[in-house]
Amino acid sequence: MQIIPAIDILNGKCVRLSKGDFEQKKVYNENPLEVALQFEDAGLERLHLVDLDGAKAGELRNWKVLEKIAGKTNLVIDFSGGINNRKSVTIGFDSGAAFIAIGSVAVKNESDLSGWLIEFGADRFILGADVSNEVIVVRGWTEVTDISVFDHIKKYKAKGIKQFLSTDISKDGLLEGPSFQLYKKIKSEIPEISLIASGGISNLNDIEELENIGCEAAIVGKAIYENRVSLADLKKWV
Repeated sequence: MQIIPAIDILNGKCVRLSKGDFEQKKVYNENPLEVALQFEDAGLERLHLVDLDGAKAGELRNWKVLEKIAGKTNLVIDFSGGINNRKSVTIGFDSGAAFIAIGSVAVKNESDLSGWLIEFGADRFILGADVSNEVIVVRGWTEVTDISVFDHIKKYKAKGIKQFLSTDISKDGLLEGPSFQLYKKIKSEIPEISLIASGGISNLNDIEELENIGCEAAIVGKAIYENRVSLADLKKWV
């Protein structure tokens, strides 16, 4: 299993939110590049970079941060936040993203996304399947749909997407453990996908359990910043 550390950018700084609430934010570092270099020095190879300003504004904002990290590290970066049109997809890839993670667009503008999958290559996109009670939530977790997470993943798997990032919004940023049952169910129903677990990881046991379930990767954010998991602890997955 691959460990993917997370950097969330708000006002140019590295922060973490609790349950996606912008009012519950904590700044961990003023310099996201410095954090990215620490991850690379620890042997980690990939990075989950989220443009929170972009997600909030509904348009790309922090592509310069992406460009700087991509230019000064060898990290494989997946990038998300505020990507809702072809121009923002192009900027993301041109700025150094290896993958673009898409969430709301997959629900709100399926036709455009289908075109991007053909134009840029479906294997360069990650479907962000954010969940509340097994249904998809969008618009920065403010809008609950009636779409089953399992149906959603199956639809985009059929369109060629290979990686699926699922966050249970009730767990995110709380350090209370991931949604193990959700991931077990997804892997049971759709075993052939590459599943990235996100949200709630608080210790090494959580990571090991996700590995046992069969998750191909896990995004670790707050647990690192709060020193629940050290970069040295993650060596076994490097």
